[in-house]
Amino acid sequence: MNPKYIYNVIVAAGSGSRFGASLPKQFCMLEDRPVLMHTIENMQKALPGSHIILVLNPDFFEYWDEICRKYGFYSPKIVAGGNNRWQSVKNAISQIPHDAEIITIHDGARPIVDKAMVCRVINALDNGFGAIPVVPITDSLRQLNKSGSMPVNRELYRAVQTPQAFHASKLREAYTLPYDSSFTDDASVMSAAGYDDLLIVDGDSYNIKITHPLDIEIASIYLRYK
Repeated sequence: MNPKYIYNVIVAAGSGSRFGASLPKQFCMLEDRPVLMHTIENMQKALPGSHIILVLNPDFFEYWDEICRKYGFYSPKIVAGGNNRWQSVKNAISQIPHDAEIITIHDGARPIVDKAMVCRVINALDNGFGAIPVVPITDSLRQLNKSGSMPVNRELYRAVQTPQAFHASKLREAYTLPYDSSFTDDASVMSAAGYDDLLIVDGDSYNIKITHPLDIEIASIYLRYK
């Protein structure tokens, strides 16, 4: 696949309310730079020659410009985020040229993304409309019901990661659907549009999503091993 027809959307428009810091998690420091800079750089390394579109909350446009100057970092094209993740991705898709062949969607708060996993996701598109990286669940699971809860077989479940990759035309069509609260990721939007031929590939246990302050410390350790 010619990388010039691959567009990578990095979604970093969230407020990071669960993180509990004065700044959204994507702007917090990880080693020598903000988290988001690591994410962008690692996606660039994974798919050199492809395009990146960064989705930010407009309230942080000026701040992002300031820290890019401070760290000598070249920012990819920026698109304004919406009121939810679905709207943010939809805004980004609207800015992608129609000759795009593949669109990947990645969380800005997953800075340890690596080339091998991204290539697995992209290569899987030869056999389906989309591809999703997943990892096994190691904790025991229980399903809630009216009487309390019951155990379920964790071998039947997987935890979903990003980047998720899709044929551009199919993803663009899927995002013409009206918003639904069941859209937890891009794969769920595709499924709602009838594109259920979505393949799962091996994710990466290092590819954590930074959600809590301690995750910064974990990511810092992981960076030394990747």
